[in-house]
Amino acid sequence: MKLKIMIAAAASALAAQAASAQVFVIGNGLGGECYQKTKSKFYNSREAEKVCTRALTEQAMTRTNRAATHVNRGVIRMRDGDYDEALEDYSEAIRLDNDLGAAYLNQGAAFIYVSDFASAIESLDRAIELESNDLFAAYYNRAIARESTDDVAGAYYDFQKSLELKPDWELAAQQLDRFRIEEAG
Repeated sequence: MKLKIMIAAAASALAAQAASAQVFVIGNGLGGECYQKTKSKFYNSREAEKVCTRALTEQAMTRTNRAATHVNRGVIRMRDGDYDEALEDYSEAIRLDNDLGAAYLNQGAAFIYVSDFASAIESLDRAIELESNDLFAAYYNRAIARESTDDVAGAYYDFQKSLELKPDWELAAQQLDRFRIEEAG
C-alpha cells in the first residue's frame, strides 16, 4: 500500500521558529561567561556579544573552546536577527572543529532564517550525521527546510523523528497535526 502525505496548511503558514543550541565551554574565564550568557534567557544581547568577542580576542583557548565560543556568539547574534554575522561565526567554528555538530545545527537554523533552504538541509544533514546533542532540533529544522523546498514527505518524517527523540515537544507535535496521510491511488 502506498501512502500519500498531504499538508493541511500552506507552507507559507509555517510559523515555526528554528531551534538552536549553545555549546559548553570549559573554564571560568570569558569563554565560560559567554556560554552562561548564551544559556540564560535573561541577558542583554549587546553585553553578551561583547563578552563572547572579548573571549575570542583576549582569552587563550583550546581550538575546541574557541569553536564553541564562536557557536555561542553566533547563537546570540542569530537571536538578535544578525544572521549574516551568525553564519560567519558558525563557519569559523566549523573551520576550527569540523566535527562540532552544534555549529552545523545552528548554521542550518540561520540558513532557514535567510531562506537558503538548500544550504540549511546540507548543514542539518551534517548535524544529524554527527549526532549533534540536540538531534531533535536538527530533525525539526531540517523538516522546516524540506517543507520549504516542497519535500512534504521528508518534512513529515523529520517532524516525526524530532517528536520521537523528544516526545514531550509540543512544537513538533503541532507541526505534525498539520499533515494528513491518505492512501495513494
